Amino acid sequence: MAPVLCGVAVTAALAAPTAQATPGGHEDREPRWALTATGTDARFRGLAAVGRDTAWVAGSGGTVLRTTDGGLHWRDVSPAGAAGLEFRDIEAFDRRRAVALSIGEGEASRVFRTEDGGATWTESFRNTDARAFYDCLTFFDSRHGLAMSDPVDGRFRILSTSDGGRSWRVLPDAGMPAAQPGEAGFAASGQCLVSSGGKDVWLATGGAAAARVLHSGDRGLTWTEAVSRIPAGDPARGVFGLAFRDRTHGIAVGGDYRADQASPDAASVTGNGGRSWRSAAVPPPAYRSGVAWLPHSRRSALAVGPTGTDVTRDGGRTWRTVDTGSYDTVDCAPDGGCWAAGEKGRVARLR
Repeated sequence: MAPVLCGVAVTAALAAPTAQATPGGHEDREPRWALTATGTDARFRGLAAVGRDTAWVAGSGGTVLRTTDGGLHWRDVSPAGAAGLEFRDIEAFDRRRAVALSIGEGEASRVFRTEDGGATWTESFRNTDARAFYDCLTFFDSRHGLAMSDPVDGRFRILSTSDGGRSWRVLPDAGMPAAQPGEAGFAASGQCLVSSGGKDVWLATGGAAAARVLHSGDRGLTWTEAVSRIPAGDPARGVFGLAFRDRTHGIAVGGDYRADQASPDAASVTGNGGRSWRSAAVPPPAYRSGVAWLPHSRRSALAVGPTGTDVTRDGGRTWRTVDTGSYDTVDCAPDGGCWAAGEKGRVARLR
């Protein structure tokens, strides 16, 4: 499912720091975004934070950009002939190796891989099933990864690689719970399929009676299901983004992506690996599509959406808005580098 968001770009209202940052992270200071000049008006829903200096973004019009100097300069490394594609997810292993996913029905869903910083790309998968629509991908390590499609024959379809994205195969669906009528994933932030550690992966859903989070502990072979507590019951509502800081503690964000609709209970949390979820006591005030844990933090995370950025300091139970700029996705790297990206070429780094 590919939502069309109606948020209007807002000049970032950058909050002043309130405390000194701890080395290598943002645990003890107020989040503060610094916009970078990308030179494009593409909408970036795919984002891979490699570190403070290196990040990749992927978006509309087949656009892929890369920076290796902290956003001072962005290089257009878009795959040749991809202008008609919509990239919604990108996973990067370092400054040279990355895997990008384009979304859409049938052959519009494709996977590309580069090993030379985007100078050249290889198309490693093209969907030939008109019933499939791929939304997100994730990697456990530099070799093993998964991609997910909206339901085919009543179950979400999972694609697997064991060679870093060079080749892919469809996994059997015997261990996948049946999909609800109208259920799908949201290709809004590259976070409808996320992993932690070597085998655990979670899949977010929406569009049906209940917004669910599915979990697999064996790299996508068998799955369990849980209700996320984020309101659903409409094709525009559900879970849009997930983040796990380990195999136990996770946050889900979402709501209703329509700008004229309220999004109460737009975040929920789990402390048992997704077996159960509870609503945030003080949720973000509006729809949020992306979420990320701050590096080296057990309690702090960011959530982003078209109307702003929120921070939690208590593991997702309470949130407060710290920025009003429009972003679709957010990602943080182990070295403390955090990035956000969204509409009209907006990409920012956390200072």
